[in-house]
Amino acid sequence: MDIIISNSSNQPIFEQIKQSIKKAIVTDELKENEMLLSIRNLAQDLRVSVMTVKRAYDELEDEGFIKTIHGKGSLVATKNIELLREEQMKEIEKHIDKIILISKSSNISKKEILETFEYLFEEE
Repeated sequence: MDIIISNSSNQPIFEQIKQSIKKAIVTDELKENEMLLSIRNLAQDLRVSVMTVKRAYDELEDEGFIKTIHGKGSLVATKNIELLREEQMKEIEKHIDKIILISKSSNISKKEILETFEYLFEEE
């Protein structure tokens, strides 16, 4: 799993790490019960503070994506299908918000958007 940190991003580094790991879990790049790098090793690899990685791991654990076993490390938690579905719905809603903004500023009707969606959805 590659985690790419962008210093020019408005998103804090811990959030970029968290989102990268979360995406890897949701897309099954990281499997259930797979061990993650230790906080220290990931911090060294990314050249960031140990506390930055710790915060990302803590939030992932709070959200149910990973679990930490003291003395052993952190691993991918058993997937909660509803949690993953909710995460995906939030991502879809972000894209829909952007579509709405673009369509309103371009005077494209809801009907045209829905027709385009229906067409593209059927193509897949």
